[in-house]
Amino acid sequence: MKTISINDFVARVKSGEINVVENTEKILEEIEKSNRQFHHFCLVSKDAALRQAKELGKKIRAGFQGKLLGVPLSVKDSICVKGVESRAGSKVLSGFIPQRNATVVKRALDEGAVVVGKTSQDEFGFGSYSVNVGVGFEVPKNPFDATRSCGGSSGGSAGFSFLTKFAHASFGESTGGSIVCPASFCGVAGFTPTYGLLSRSGLIDYGNSLDKIGPIAKTVEDAAIVLDSVAGADPLDSTTVHSKKENFSLLAGKEPKGKTIGVVKEFCETGRLEAGVEKVFFGKISALEKEGFKVKEVSLALNEKFAIPAYYLVSTPEASTNLARYCGMRYGLQKELSGNFNEYFSGVRSEGFGLEVKRRLMLGTFARMSGFRDAYYLRALKVRSKLLSEFSLAFKKVDLIVHPTMPFVAPAFEEIKKFSPLQHYYADLFVCPANLAGFPHVSVNAGFSKNLPVGFMFTAPHFGEKELISAGSFLEAI
Repeated sequence: MKTISINDFVARVKSGEINVVENTEKILEEIEKSNRQFHHFCLVSKDAALRQAKELGKKIRAGFQGKLLGVPLSVKDSICVKGVESRAGSKVLSGFIPQRNATVVKRALDEGAVVVGKTSQDEFGFGSYSVNVGVGFEVPKNPFDATRSCGGSSGGSAGFSFLTKFAHASFGESTGGSIVCPASFCGVAGFTPTYGLLSRSGLIDYGNSLDKIGPIAKTVEDAAIVLDSVAGADPLDSTTVHSKKENFSLLAGKEPKGKTIGVVKEFCETGRLEAGVEKVFFGKISALEKEGFKVKEVSLALNEKFAIPAYYLVSTPEASTNLARYCGMRYGLQKELSGNFNEYFSGVRSEGFGLEVKRRLMLGTFARMSGFRDAYYLRALKVRSKLLSEFSLAFKKVDLIVHPTMPFVAPAFEEIKKFSPLQHYYADLFVCPANLAGFPHVSVNAGFSKNLPVGFMFTAPHFGEKELISAGSFLEAI
């Protein structure tokens, strides 16, 4: 079966050419087979998916139509699905079965999607390579080379989005780059919307002021259709914005005329990029120039220097607060009650959390302690404002900011084992600044180096999703 777009798939479902139940059975078979090698799913919701497909089939025969009619949807493990174990990749949430869907999942289901399972990730989103998995979880593998990383933390979502031959979409989540990094390594489109465009209700939080749910799909157009289906204000999330309903997918394939793109000087200077990545990126810059784009150089010197430190001093205190609730009392991992409450809580958290989670919780707890909060967390928030201002100045000169999504192609697991924690953190240098500032951005496959995908990242001003879809889909076409 040749891969088709979501639009074509929905049209065939409406015409009766594709049977939703049969299609769901086939993709579940594919998932079961591919998961033995690639581990893109930490849980396959086979029974629930088939129930949804059968109920949807009845509704279709009764005249129901939706933007995602019958489309198989995978969901990052940190996003809640009703009745399906959702653990954020962590042993500490073993047995947690949500009683309601995350808003984005509910809206996708309302448009006819079928949830096929939960995708593998770094525990609570703490990582760039999906190797920081919780106890008992498998590391997802790159679909181009199983000895290499899918990227993180939404690694399973990106890996399967490339691997599957079926029309498919996935919900990823980004705090510091966790949608576009794996999209780059796996050769798919990863779309991180403006903070507040999509509801976070039902997300197992990492850092509240940074977390953003977004679609990962084979193409920008497919991702845009998902955005159409789920974007908008939500009374369950006070950080969502009230804006008019957009048809983002209509912008896919429309040539963006007269646009000026800004190449980030600091990210593209000699020696910063792998040679193959540099060649692919600047080859696409030349192609865009030939198509009428104007190209300027912009500087993000402050972001290059301070974005990573500011990010970790904002995100880890927020994570420390959010993860304090996982203590073995209300849900998730529990032990036999013994000793005082401190001993019990410490026992559950010591067993339930992995090494990287413990490292970030210690850093975050220190940074928000009395006597240190002003020096670290609040100071980092002030730096964050400065970094946002630097972006705003750049956007006065250009319409879109561009650079390679990652400075290198997907690394091998043997290489990653040698990285220090600091090397892990600085892997996100290119993708972290836009996340810290809440700007929308998309990673598009631009070509290949060493037979591995190279991502090209566009960043737009707040609520510039339409410009990203137009430019991203245009780059895919050329």
